[in-house]
Amino acid sequence: MRHLIAALCVALMGAPAAAQDLGAPVVSSQSKQAKQVFGAFGGGSGHKAEPYGSYAKGCLAGGVQLAETGPTWQAMRLSRNRNWGHPEVIDFIEKLSAKAARQPGWNGLYIGDISQPRGGPMLSGHRSHQIGLDVDIWMLPGRQMNLTRKGRENISSISMQRSKGAFVNDLWTRAHHEIIKAAAQDRRTARIFVFPGAKVQMCKDETGNRAWLRKVRPWFGHHYHFHVRLSCPRGARGCVDQAAPPPGDGCADAQEWVNNILNPPPPDPNAPPPKPRRELTMADLPEQCAATAQSQ
Repeated sequence: MRHLIAALCVALMGAPAAAQDLGAPVVSSQSKQAKQVFGAFGGGSGHKAEPYGSYAKGCLAGGVQLAETGPTWQAMRLSRNRNWGHPEVIDFIEKLSAKAARQPGWNGLYIGDISQPRGGPMLSGHRSHQIGLDVDIWMLPGRQMNLTRKGRENISSISMQRSKGAFVNDLWTRAHHEIIKAAAQDRRTARIFVFPGAKVQMCKDETGNRAWLRKVRPWFGHHYHFHVRLSCPRGARGCVDQAAPPPGDGCADAQEWVNNILNPPPPDPNAPPPKPRRELTMADLPEQCAATAQSQ
């Protein structure tokens, strides 16, 4: 009996250490900041791939790591360990990069952040990218497909904007248009975020079927990369889709963004001050996220 009790104590004392070795922090409190939990994982959970929650409040079970290098893509900034996603986004990247490689001056795509190994809030940066269905794709044409790990840390993308995002600059090409168009035409794509001037330029240049433009939405800051967001996969019951974009091609809305950049409206003196954002805790996330965090 004494030997049995001793063995049980050793097992209990060793369990947290074993979890830590696997990069799985023990979640001891629902009040713990979720970014501290999910930002600590080195690998995915041992589950079937499932996104839980919404793009800015959720997690990812069974995440898959995008290969660092593929025939037509390179995962960038590997030190961040954010090249994990749902299998659908991995497949999307592989297919889109093959199309991009057929554009003049492109051999593939440079892939920025997808998600952390188990999704969830990040220690720095994005508020979205939490369920493995968002991906940032660099505007820099992917020409060199054999960059070293060090090279991927030192190289940077290029900005496509001028006049604070009201217009594209002379680095914008028809290839950028065609790659974003191909991304939007994928049935899995829910939205693509890009700076306002790019959306307006694409609206001016598109002469064929314009239905895909509805998915391209203007958003500040997206001039070094464009951000693709996939819809929740079929059968993913715990996943919360974003509301569909408004009807129409959205070109008038994008032009309004540009007009406001060029001629900013006066500030509303009665506007309430913005509320400070509270850090998400484990209690804020779907209940499945606790199991995702505890999985070995």
